[in-house]
Amino acid sequence: MSESRSRICVLGGGFGGLYTALRLSQFPWDTQPAPEIVLVDQRDRFLFTPLLYELLTDELQTWEIAPPFTEILANTPIKFIQGTVTDVNFQERQVQLADQADLNYDWLVLAIGGRTPMEMVPGATEFAFPFHSLQDAYLLEEKLKALEQGTQDKIRIAIVGGGYSGVEIACKLRDRLAERAKIRIIERGERILKASPEFNRETAQKALSDREIWIDTETTVEAITENELTLLYKGKSDTIPVDIVIWTVGTTVSELVKNLNLPHNEQGKIKVDPTLNVKQQASVFALGDLAACQDAQGKVVPATAQVAFQQSDYCAWNIWASITGRPLLPFKYHNLGEMLVLGTDNASLTAEGVKLDGMMAYLARRLAYLSRMPTPEHQFTVGSNWITQPLS
Repeated sequence: MSESRSRICVLGGGFGGLYTALRLSQFPWDTQPAPEIVLVDQRDRFLFTPLLYELLTDELQTWEIAPPFTEILANTPIKFIQGTVTDVNFQERQVQLADQADLNYDWLVLAIGGRTPMEMVPGATEFAFPFHSLQDAYLLEEKLKALEQGTQDKIRIAIVGGGYSGVEIACKLRDRLAERAKIRIIERGERILKASPEFNRETAQKALSDREIWIDTETTVEAITENELTLLYKGKSDTIPVDIVIWTVGTTVSELVKNLNLPHNEQGKIKVDPTLNVKQQASVFALGDLAACQDAQGKVVPATAQVAFQQSDYCAWNIWASITGRPLLPFKYHNLGEMLVLGTDNASLTAEGVKLDGMMAYLARRLAYLSRMPTPEHQFTVGSNWITQPLS
């Protein structure tokens, strides 16, 4: 590596990592050479996770929501390495990759996404379907097709978790399977969407009721087998037959992140300053699911795609500012509102005094997500396809 050209390594190609790298590539570097920007991810594709549900109803195709990194970065100076990070030596400033040479860095961005913890419930790891990645969607699709081709009258689906993901996937599957679907949502709390605006919650409850989706609140999962689910409600256990269990609750950091020689909180997240600079590591920044972040007002920020999207701007600026001698900025989270899709022709949206439901909210959600896709080229390609192909 040239001594006159520094290297910025970004580990993780989700919203936080990819968008930080793209923003860094756009900054002017004054009279000094532009640093080399390297993006590392174990997968070959970026995933626009809020639109993952649309794969199950054939509303969208894989290339629209999961373009290859090589395609996204084709017109940028960013170098992409597909590889699995096994450790980081912060003293030597080296990233260790499985079956590849170590990668030296001058500045490091940690943006490795979290994982869905399923090991706490017997049988969940073996028999439940998480819904977080492209591979998860493919495996669920395979199972759904096998059941659809069968002769049974009802396809019995249990969805663990009454948050956004659980509600959205329930509505999508009901619209796909129509009268063959027998769907229930299992929520351990007293109500679904407990952290959501009241308008979104009421709209979602109506959508679920219209689709005859059952909601079991104050209920926990005790065990899962290949075709049965054991539930606990007010001290009583009940075992019910089931064809598919979908697990949508919980996010935790990976064992890799927990084992890094960095300061962590009780959940294993990396402690960062409001500037997203890792404490005690001036050259390392962290954002997204793995960062224990408080904003400029001292408030803990949620681990959502919207937060990671906004953090990427600050992370990129602060690395650029560190290199060019400018002041760093504390992260200021601005809640742009919340959207959820409720089937193939309905959604709910609450944003800065605006409340929408039905097809108008459905279209507004699509347009909002189109504007947040990673590059203008991908936005144009996807937008053009949406215009020529009628919405489902």
